[in-house]
Order: sequence, then C-alpha cells, then structure tokens
Amino acid sequence: MQSFSELDLEFFQTELEDHVGTIRIDRPPANAHNIDVLLELQRAVETVRFDEDVRVVLFGSANEKFFSTGFDIQALQDEPARQVGYASQTSKEIIMKMRTTDTLFIAMVNGHCMGGGLELALACDFRFVGNDDDYNVGMPEIHLGLIAGEAGTQLLPRYIDRSTALRMMITGETITPEEATDRGIFDELHPPEEVEDAALEFAEEIVQKPNLAVGHNKLAVNEGQNSPLGRSSTRAGTPEPSTRL
Repeated sequence: MQSFSELDLEFFQTELEDHVGTIRIDRPPANAHNIDVLLELQRAVETVRFDEDVRVVLFGSANEKFFSTGFDIQALQDEPARQVGYASQTSKEIIMKMRTTDTLFIAMVNGHCMGGGLELALACDFRFVGNDDDYNVGMPEIHLGLIAGEAGTQLLPRYIDRSTALRMMITGETITPEEATDRGIFDELHPPEEVEDAALEFAEEIVQKPNLAVGHNKLAVNEGQNSPLGRSSTRAGTPEPSTRL
C-alpha cells in the first residue's frame, strides 16, 4: 500500500507535515459527494490506518464557503436505487473505519455543513467550527423523503440528547455553528480565520504524546461507549492490537 504522502486524489487535497496529515474535500461547487468521492475517501482513510508516519489527521475543505452539503442530489435523482444504497452503505463503512482507526481525526468546519457533510464531521474525534452565522448546519434529508442515511441516525444521538437529535432529523431544521456548538455537535467555536490554526495547534500537541497510547485511548472509548460497564472494564487493560501492522 502506498504511503499517505504519495496519495494523488481527484476530489481531495492531501498533505503531510510533522506527522500531521491533512485531507481537504475539493469538489466544487459545494463539496457534495457521490460514490466516486466516497471511494477516494475510503482509500485515504485506509492509507492513514496503515501509515505510521501519520499520527493525527485534519479533515477540512478546500472551499471557502462549504465544508460539504452531503450526498450529491443529482446522483440521488439519476442513479438506480440499488446504486444509491451501495453508496450509502459505503459511506457508513468509511465512517466506521474512521472511528476504528487508531489515529485521531479532527474536523475543521469552515462553511455550510449539511446532511452527509455533517455526518462525515461527526465521524471525526473532534470538531472545530467557524463562528459565522451565514453557515448552515443540519440534516435536511427529510425534505427529500429520506433519512440521514450515512450513519447520522446513529452518530448524532451519541453527541446530543436523543430528542434534540431526532427533532433535527424529522424537521430538517438548520442552525448556526454557535447553536450547534451549544448543543454539543461541535467541540470548539472560533472566528473563521482561526479555525485551522486552532485545530493544527491541537494536532501538534497530540503528536507529542505517546502515539500508541493515544490510539488505544480512542479505540477503547469508541468500543466501550455503548457497552455495559462490566464488559468494558474487563477489557480496558487489554486493548485490541494496533491496526498498524
């Protein structure tokens, strides 16, 4: 498998410096994704998983106005239902790979973050967002007669209370980054021009920590979050083997 620094993708910009990898969605005009975009993201995540030189990943956008508007509506209209279902399943599998890879992912959200775009941000371990009231945050799939089909129904209630999460999904409401942060969707709110610097500063702090311990902390938390306490505690001292072979 090629290294992260060797990646050459059509829909993502990637770079690696001082053990911090950066992945930026780059599909104008709104960073909507289809199966081709998802397969490239899967390739990038799998490369991160097996590249020991990557200790933290910053996940952002190359677009000044959009993080991502989610799944490409045109693809939903044009593709057969089976193909759309395949893309949805692929997206969920990528999200699970992000959550089960012993490398931290930090989302840098500086623009509209809707539907599947929000679901990709929720797949990350931390989320930094720009404080701009012009940015919309939400899960509007209900307006298309759909559910949040890229793991949103399972991820959002893990960060905010069940009723608020369900309300967002069944009303399709949009909220500001500040409101989303108050609800617990984002971890840190910064002026838009400071989001990436803040995320990078945090990443550089993590890089200085023992890498395997950081990764095992992540995996133990994600694995045990919804397990009975007795089962989790018996395994806390014996984490799964590292995914880095």
